[in-house]
Amino acid sequence: MMPVEALKARVRDSGGPELLERLEWLDAERAHPSLRERPVRAPERGTHVDFDVVLAGGGLSLLYAPVLAGLGLRVGVFERGRAAVTHREWNISHAELRPLTDSGLFQPEEVESLILARYSHGVCRWHGGGEYPVRDALDHAVDAGRLLQEVRRRAEARGVRFHEGHTLVGTGEGPDAVRLQFERADGGRADVTARLLLDARGVSSPHATADLLCPTVGGVLTGLKEGTAPDELNPRVGDILVTTEGVEEGRQHIWEGFPGRPGETTVYLFYYAPARDVRGEHALLRLYGRFFERLGRYKRGEPRLLRPTFGYIPGWSRLVPPPRAPGQRVVLVGDAAARHSPLTYCGFGATMRSFLPASRAIASALHEGGVPPGPVVHDTPLHAVTGGLATLMASPPREPALRDELNGLLDAAFSALYALGNGPYSALIKDQMTGTDFVRFLYLVAKRRPRVYREILALASHGPMATARWLEGLSRAVLQLRAAS
Repeated sequence: MMPVEALKARVRDSGGPELLERLEWLDAERAHPSLRERPVRAPERGTHVDFDVVLAGGGLSLLYAPVLAGLGLRVGVFERGRAAVTHREWNISHAELRPLTDSGLFQPEEVESLILARYSHGVCRWHGGGEYPVRDALDHAVDAGRLLQEVRRRAEARGVRFHEGHTLVGTGEGPDAVRLQFERADGGRADVTARLLLDARGVSSPHATADLLCPTVGGVLTGLKEGTAPDELNPRVGDILVTTEGVEEGRQHIWEGFPGRPGETTVYLFYYAPARDVRGEHALLRLYGRFFERLGRYKRGEPRLLRPTFGYIPGWSRLVPPPRAPGQRVVLVGDAAARHSPLTYCGFGATMRSFLPASRAIASALHEGGVPPGPVVHDTPLHAVTGGLATLMASPPREPALRDELNGLLDAAFSALYALGNGPYSALIKDQMTGTDFVRFLYLVAKRRPRVYREILALASHGPMATARWLEGLSRAVLQLRAAS
């Protein structure tokens, strides 16, 4: 394992001091999380507000800002660092980009200009098992940085005000407004009032209480050997989920690889874990050490890291209560809400499904003098079931003799998906699988791996309430999905 100081130097040399600072801040925040925000004096009824909506966080959820402004609301964006900067790349299918045009933010030709690469298909491949290609899923690489820059430009044109170097440290909710206290980068403080706070701080939010976590590291690389072998880069193929080994150190490490600009590929290494188990110092830095050490097992060549990408992605298993805002005038969006799939963690797709209808719901409520009646972020009944599988992946068996059991389970599941055909296979990855296909999928998995029910019942190790929630979610999901089919 590369020493911590050497890892810091490598990240600093590749991505600059700001990226290293962000990485260290994320690790420190994870090791010593803020338990709660400080209480702030609540605004009295009738208090003049500075904004209708304050968006705390300037990442992917920045999409809400210009839409809300276009619906007649005064919007302010407050970001700890620089807004409209991303530390991850994004892949998606073409149809899932349609909300960018439906919202009026972009013209179709502008969306096309954001696409860096298209693939003929993607693959999922499990160590010791088969390879399962799928089309029309995560097959478009999007220029994430330019997308956010364009979203910011459109937001500013609609009157959205940006405040960078502002860290939210306290809130106080009154009858018709919420007071927000920020610490500024210059050491000062700022108090702001708004009718509604959109908490888009991701895992850094004290309300991001999801029970699963996906530490992810990697970056944009050049120098990978091109070819068609599994350990070579094929610019026409994306690796959606790939393992090169069994469980090690109690974790199943998974690779992703998505070609982008000619000669460039974004490669990730990640694992699922119970959130409570990811508390150690330098967790992301140490995962980077494994990334550099094991990259050659995944793809050969002489790689050079152009830009690091990393983060902690929260996921909610649906086996425990969801992340919840502290009041009616605080609304969780993006990773803070964790309503995306607990299995695929496709936050980009989830945000594409959410930002337009959620913005309309927020604007309608505020224009009528109220607040949104509940969570505004898109969810699907299917997540209540896939959360169980995600929980199993987060707690694989530690016994050396069982190190390949999880790969075997995943291979059985994806061979069943492949047997169903491309439509159901790609639909599962995009959270669009119908109830009829889902029932067929469960049947095929059990047929290929009869002991799968014993493995699912291992959820009992998480307590009887977790098992009951999963069985209840399974029944509800099947009924709702079949009704919608």
